[in-house]
Amino acid sequence: MKKTLLTLGHGYCANALSHLLLPLGWTIYGATRFSHKKSQIRGKKVVPVTFSSDAIKNLLSEVSHILVSAAPTEDGDPVLAELQNEIKEIVRTVTWVGYLSTTGVYGDHAGGWVNEQTPLSPSTSRGRLRKFAEEQWQAIPDLPLHIFRIASIYGPGRTSFSKLRKGTARRIIKTGQVFNRIHVDDIAQILMASINKPNSSAIYNLCDDTPAPPQDVIAFSAKLLNIPAPPEISIDKAGLGALARSFFAENKKVRNDHVKKDLGVTLRYPNYKVGLQQLHADGE
Repeated sequence: MKKTLLTLGHGYCANALSHLLLPLGWTIYGATRFSHKKSQIRGKKVVPVTFSSDAIKNLLSEVSHILVSAAPTEDGDPVLAELQNEIKEIVRTVTWVGYLSTTGVYGDHAGGWVNEQTPLSPSTSRGRLRKFAEEQWQAIPDLPLHIFRIASIYGPGRTSFSKLRKGTARRIIKTGQVFNRIHVDDIAQILMASINKPNSSAIYNLCDDTPAPPQDVIAFSAKLLNIPAPPEISIDKAGLGALARSFFAENKKVRNDHVKKDLGVTLRYPNYKVGLQQLHADGE
């Protein structure tokens, strides 16, 4: 199998996947629009490429795998806005295309369970944009597309530990509210498993086994730091802005059976407690 990956929007998840693939002899090109990120990408032994350049158009015919994580805009997917014709031309030469979406495409289910067959009904602008972007990618005939609907991501540098130490973390309460999460290392291993077992048109939910109220996660994090948990505060009294409040607008539990049955993945961090304990032990 040819081992050349192009990441379009080389960010947190793409970096975690690179850690797994580079030791196996992969060549990885990371595309970004921001010049200051090029040195960061290069430092991780990934070859930096300027997004929206002839360099990417030339690479498309050479790479075997593509990972898309660029966020959509009101105009749709930014990759397809610039490269749709070129991507249509490589459907027979590329082995695997991964699109990183969000579980927000399912919308609100009043705390009920959803899976990959649940109809999409996003209620936030972020979810609607991702749904539209998914549809744009799915409309390309014969593309070996794999869609990954990802829950809230945590991992190194992305925990509540820093805010708790600063005293700025809050335990906001909305009765019955749960969030779904996944450790970035589990995202990386799922992506790698899919690369090793491609299944065109597959859709996977990426989350751990334990949807949980946000206040419980903050309390457990505080316990690990051996500091008092912040007091609980009702969402109605929290003074949240529109963006922050939108995260509480949808309430659902997401099933992850497909990644286990189809890809044979065993999560390293099946719940937030295991993940946070390891991150704390690692010095977070």
